[in-house]
Amino acid sequence: MMLRIKRVPTVVSNYQKDEAEDAGRRSGGCGKNCLRSCCVPGAKLPLYAFKKVNNMELEEDVLKIENKEPPVAFLDSLVLGEWEDRMQRGLFRYDVTACETKVIPGEYGFIAQLNEGRHLKKRPTEFRVDTVLQPFDGNKFNFTKVGQEEVLFQFEASEDGEVQFFPNAPIDVENSPSVVAINVSPIEYGHVLLIPRIFECFPQRIDQESFMLALYMAAEAGNPYFRFGYNSLGAFATINHLHFQAYYLAMPFPIEKAPTKKLTLTGGVVVSELLKYPVRGLVFEGGKTLRDLSEIASDACICLQENNIPYNVLISDCGKRIFLLPQCYAEKQALGEVSPELLDTQVNPAVWEISGHMVLKRRKDYDEASEENAWRLLAEVSLSEERFCEVNALIFEAIAGSENVIGNGTETLLKAPPLEKDDVIAESSHRGMVSGAQECLVLE
Repeated sequence: MMLRIKRVPTVVSNYQKDEAEDAGRRSGGCGKNCLRSCCVPGAKLPLYAFKKVNNMELEEDVLKIENKEPPVAFLDSLVLGEWEDRMQRGLFRYDVTACETKVIPGEYGFIAQLNEGRHLKKRPTEFRVDTVLQPFDGNKFNFTKVGQEEVLFQFEASEDGEVQFFPNAPIDVENSPSVVAINVSPIEYGHVLLIPRIFECFPQRIDQESFMLALYMAAEAGNPYFRFGYNSLGAFATINHLHFQAYYLAMPFPIEKAPTKKLTLTGGVVVSELLKYPVRGLVFEGGKTLRDLSEIASDACICLQENNIPYNVLISDCGKRIFLLPQCYAEKQALGEVSPELLDTQVNPAVWEISGHMVLKRRKDYDEASEENAWRLLAEVSLSEERFCEVNALIFEAIAGSENVIGNGTETLLKAPPLEKDDVIAESSHRGMVSGAQECLVLE
């Protein structure tokens, strides 16, 4: 079944306000139809049961042999169809379809969006920004407090190994399902949240199984323009309840165009370094299975968060390519090391901005948007070259110490090699901006 998508204007939402809704609208519970114990008993939501296909090389061949249409088209349509339904029902805080967007002239094609309402209506941060790992606090906003109407469907592995969809499935609180919900402060079309095992109330920290879930959904959707992102605390996550973001953008992200240099081959997964890009980062790709890739990348994320290093993650190419981007913009802000000019833009460079989708808050910044301005902002996010090498050493040590890597062996030395002179960012207009004169402090 294919859902027909009709793009319609968004109605500004009255949902997810801090004030209680009229209790008379619904019978029982707290009156908000939320996902807490007061409202969830007896509730039902759609359930998408996905098939675990780990072997990336054989995935398409299996479908051809079975002479079946790939089920990924259904999930892709399901996400958009349900998201459109919430647009029509008025569950968003502002009209994202009215936001102006343009591609900035230049080599990388940075994308600029004017979103003047988002910073005024987006939920404020409720935790410290100098500590990556913080305990979950049920008194603060978390996703169990959202209305059930904001949840698009449950997303779980199929018990019989076949893709199935149940339009009206009970919510199994004891087994804590993963859910896909709308982002009520969207950046782009189809902006959703993947919340692993929602009732477990995990804080915003990566673990192997949750990371694997995000890759499964990216692979299942099968749309290269549907990308997943993750922000750690200290790297502009605003809610301390484990979640990934995803949305559709039908053009390449600038970070996807950047060249890379191979550093090592670990467990069949190639680990490379970004080159000629304003933010230093690592790229993970390859591996015989999706789980191979997931475990290596998630181990690197876990290493960063355990060392209190803020970071962002972009999952692209249907889950086959992962960008890991340690950053220090918030620390530089706290130390007064960011220029007033950049602070005045009110741009918080999280995963989407770092990837090249610049969400701008002021008309002036949008009208004057240029590749040079985007580069200047993102260069402030990046670790210095020296600090980046130190962080790489921590990551490679963690990867080498994981049991799955020891079993598969590692090719090349697990030490970040210094870049060759020719591989350092070559364009003179960019070199000064990413020279890394300032260190990123890792607060403990």
